[in-house]
Amino acid sequence: MGALRAVSWWVKVSVGVLLVAALLLVGTQLRGLPGLGGLFGEETRDRTGPAVLESVRDMSRYQAATGNFQVVVDLEKDARYLPDAVRGTRVLYVGAGTVDAYVDMGALGKQDVTVNEERTAATIRLPHAVLDRPALDPDRSYAVSKQRGLLDRLGDLFSDNPNSEQAVQQLAVRHIATAAKESRLTARAERNTTRMLEGLLRSLGFSKVTVVYGA
Repeated sequence: MGALRAVSWWVKVSVGVLLVAALLLVGTQLRGLPGLGGLFGEETRDRTGPAVLESVRDMSRYQAATGNFQVVVDLEKDARYLPDAVRGTRVLYVGAGTVDAYVDMGALGKQDVTVNEERTAATIRLPHAVLDRPALDPDRSYAVSKQRGLLDRLGDLFSDNPNSEQAVQQLAVRHIATAAKESRLTARAERNTTRMLEGLLRSLGFSKVTVVYGA
């Protein structure tokens, strides 16, 4: 009798899981049918409050160059001993963003600026240009395709953040940061900074301007 009850319990659970899966699949298919989109569709309301200014920080760096990057992220997660149709995800994501290269002038002191007695020549010593953290552009970044197993679809029902793209977004940022390091963005930033300072000081009467980096 106990074995019969155990079997009956497993049968009920299995039937329940199958019914939930069937409803999910039917609802997904019916959304695309004409006239039924409103029945299974979603309504979005923005109840966000006003943004609050938490702090203000003075900037002491010269943003000298910006690079635009794009990467296609193909992220796949498989479960051992289970087929992809049951458990597994694969996301194809296009990540687009920018990386700024800047020269920090906050620590520039009197010893870093040398002017001759005639005030016709000046030498400025600056640190090398560095890269800022990549900024992912949500308007140009999007998921091309998402494939999820049955158990992953069921898990989305009970998740606080279903279909989260956080993992692929972080991966896109990491790849963009690597591409920016391999580019010559910092060298371009230093050239642009030099040209800016040459134009500024020559407008003040200096005929010779020398900018040195890394000293």
